[in-house]
Amino acid sequence: MADNLQDLVRAALSRVRNPRLGVNVLDAEMIRDIAIAPGGRIRLTLILTPEDDATLVRDVYAAVAAVEGITDVRVDPKDASAVTSGRRMLPVFDAAPKAPARPPAPTPSAYPNLGRIIAVSSGKGGVGKSTVAVNLAVSLGKLGARVGLMDADIYGPNVPRMLGVSTPPPVVDQRIIPLVAHGIKAISLGLLIPRDQPAIWRGPIVMKVIGQFLKDVDWGQLDFLIVDMPPGTGDAQLSLVQSTHVHGAIIVTTPQLVATGDALRGVKMFERVNVPVFGIVENMSYFECPHCGKPSPIFGEGGGEHLATEVGLPLLARIPLDPRVVAGGDSGAPIVVAAPDSTAAVALTALAARITEVVQAAVPA
Repeated sequence: MADNLQDLVRAALSRVRNPRLGVNVLDAEMIRDIAIAPGGRIRLTLILTPEDDATLVRDVYAAVAAVEGITDVRVDPKDASAVTSGRRMLPVFDAAPKAPARPPAPTPSAYPNLGRIIAVSSGKGGVGKSTVAVNLAVSLGKLGARVGLMDADIYGPNVPRMLGVSTPPPVVDQRIIPLVAHGIKAISLGLLIPRDQPAIWRGPIVMKVIGQFLKDVDWGQLDFLIVDMPPGTGDAQLSLVQSTHVHGAIIVTTPQLVATGDALRGVKMFERVNVPVFGIVENMSYFECPHCGKPSPIFGEGGGEHLATEVGLPLLARIPLDPRVVAGGDSGAPIVVAAPDSTAAVALTALAARITEVVQAAVPA
């Protein structure tokens, strides 16, 4: 039975075509380590290069999951450059080693249809960066702007859950159609791979995904593209600024000094790559008691303002900690939609208006 099931799996994979190579993923030697466990559980490795479409992960998963007798599928994507083997893996690699050379820096491409591209970043995780990015994008849309939200947090793509979308985006004429939620368009790696699938990818693959989200997604004409960055100052940030002209960045922090210290490094990183930082957003500034309205600075106070003063940037917003923000993020209803009159929603809406003013002054249409 196992042999027959493996034959069915291989037959299914033979129908998944790599459009770059013009052959199926088996003939391209992209599939490794197929293991079928009792009960129809299967795990396999998919070898990707920076030139391959990230949608191949979804296509391989869907093909295997459709095989009768398969009950659970896990596809492990791996960067081809990180895989060592005694035989040639993919047609695009030469077997003979080449002399090391420093590759030329990529020339950023212009995407006029994307409008103003704004990165929402943070120095560390857990400060509510994605929450700010999602609510900022939705608020800009409510103010009448045409907005796209690109989830560049490759390793923790939370935007789909926060927007309440989960359907894989359709592909029409080799263009990915972004999903629409709460009046904005959105794309995320979380829509292309299974929810429990880790993205164990190195820099070249990360850059490929970000580049594909910019040029292969049918965004239409936008006024703003909000990019939710992963925390830190790594591959995704560099990939974005090398792929396109980023008009500005927003740094999200909490009031505590540990967070503002990391946020400072985020500011300096963007300055180093000549991306203007529009200002600082202090999230979780205080907890507003639902009974008496009294604010309680649970995570300390003044950190965002201190950081803004240190780097000579404006403090764009102070957003309170509100349980409805968490509930809305989990249920797919951003607080600016679910509770527009709440203090947090009012602060986020004001942030959108402030950003509109700052961007129009800094980046004339």
